[in-house]
Amino acid sequence: MTAIAAAVALSLPISLCNSCRVSKKFQGVKGGFGVFAVLGEANSLGPSDKKSPWSTLFDVEDPRSKAPQCKGRFLDAYQALELARYDIQYCDWRARQDLRTIVLLHEKVVEVLNPLAREYKSIGTMKKELAELQGELAQAHKQVHISEARVSAALDKLAYMEELVNGKLLEDRTKMESSIAAPYSSTSTQSLDTMKRPRKSLDVSGPVQPYHPRLKNFWYPIAFSTDLKDETMIPIDCFEEPWVLFRGKDGKPGCVQNTCAHRACPLHLGSVNEGRIQCPYHGWEYTTDGKCEKMPSTRLLNVKIKSLPCLEQEGMIWIWPGDDPPTTTLPSLQPPSGFVIHAEIVMELPVEHGLLLDNLLDLAHAPFTHTSTFAKGWTVPSLVKFLTPASGLQGYWDPYPIDMEFQPPCMVLSTIGISKPGKLEGQSTKECATHLHQLHVCLPSSRNKTRLLYRMSLDFAPLLKHIPFMHYLWRHFAEQVLNEDLRLVIGQQERMINGANVWNWPVAYDKLGVRYRLWRDAVERGSKLLPFSKPM
Repeated sequence: MTAIAAAVALSLPISLCNSCRVSKKFQGVKGGFGVFAVLGEANSLGPSDKKSPWSTLFDVEDPRSKAPQCKGRFLDAYQALELARYDIQYCDWRARQDLRTIVLLHEKVVEVLNPLAREYKSIGTMKKELAELQGELAQAHKQVHISEARVSAALDKLAYMEELVNGKLLEDRTKMESSIAAPYSSTSTQSLDTMKRPRKSLDVSGPVQPYHPRLKNFWYPIAFSTDLKDETMIPIDCFEEPWVLFRGKDGKPGCVQNTCAHRACPLHLGSVNEGRIQCPYHGWEYTTDGKCEKMPSTRLLNVKIKSLPCLEQEGMIWIWPGDDPPTTTLPSLQPPSGFVIHAEIVMELPVEHGLLLDNLLDLAHAPFTHTSTFAKGWTVPSLVKFLTPASGLQGYWDPYPIDMEFQPPCMVLSTIGISKPGKLEGQSTKECATHLHQLHVCLPSSRNKTRLLYRMSLDFAPLLKHIPFMHYLWRHFAEQVLNEDLRLVIGQQERMINGANVWNWPVAYDKLGVRYRLWRDAVERGSKLLPFSKPM
């Protein structure tokens, strides 16, 4: 749709002929503002003239009178498919009306610039009119882009509905073939087959594959600001590539390839010299954008190593490892108001980052796994549920007073009510007087390794932060909790590599983990409309 709008703007003729008679006629409201059309001698609208090439583009019937009528709260797949098709028809009609508005405004620009009209207007009046038209055109172009996005979303929805319908048809066909092949099967045998047949599952099995390039097109937090001093370097692996962080002359962080262009020496083994990272092998020095500015003992050559977009926000350093242009905004990972950060811990773990996220998004395992740490003394509830909006990646656990959110691409935030340690059932976080807030960042280092950033905050006991060696106590406790998880997740990973499906039979309390997997699958497929994404 953007291409059509551009074509209109570039191809419309601007006639400044003195013999042209110009008049105007109010055409009503289009997209929230008034539109006037320029009329020729025959007093007919240019773009709508039957002889005009625009007539076929704009002569489309308004589909609103033919909207499908649906009763009740639930739709079957075929009704949903018809609704999706209607959405596309309506979006197409709406986009044509928006485009028509641009054409009409363009004609009004022609009217303002016409020599006959200019004879009766001052330069100030003409400038004012053109400025108003420019604003209206900008608004109209914005509306066209909105319509384009709506069409794209409707097409994705239609593709999803068609997939559901095709799946239903395949299921019906399979059932029909099964009934024909075994017409004399007993009821008890059919019931047994039904019990043995697993429900639809996610397929997460086999060796860990290389990460899809589309997963790289996000901002990833990779370090805490407090860990990167002016003279320090932080080597990291991200998506199986080695990088190193350091601060430039201006104090801003940079991320460059951790490999010297000269002889492939690891740069993090060197030092930072006046805001440049110096290779320990022959002293070549690189700036935060990867340019080599110093080559001792030889002529300076035009050499540059790869660098990544790097930003610092709210005490964290972020990189954009993908090939797409980076977005202009970063998500906020700050704890809620009233919390004080007590610990920031970094660990390297021998598991694939998706498996670690699966574990962090699951609380139902706590009474069975963490019996020596935070869940010691917890009773096993008769039913564990995760309650969340239909299209959200956040919610709260029942019966535990814990709120949780998955923040794409690899972050988990949780708030835990700790008024009654060991007796968490029956309360929500709002009913608890004191809370613990956690941030887990699972950076994909390599196929079987994850860089974990952990931040812990409390809304009580702020003096704990100033007790000597308290940081070591928090780290010890965090390692204890993670070790309880790791022995299980490492076992999952070994079996997954050998062909077992780690998401073979999801149940109700697996909701958030399943949604993460669906989100990740959609990213890897290149879906324009990601499931459960927050509206922009």
